[in-house]
Amino acid sequence: MIAGVCGGIGEYLGWDPTLVRILYVILVFSSFGTMVLIYFILALIMPD
Repeated sequence: MIAGVCGGIGEYLGWDPTLVRILYVILVFSSFGTMVLIYFILALIMPD
């Protein structure tokens, strides 16, 4: 919800953005924070 990355991915894939956010949180805990870095990179790369 910070930069709209998960919502944008959900919209692009045709999935519910809430499901994408839940999957993202699970991935953050399982990847020891690497997904946080990827989130910020995607926030810079993805169009509005």
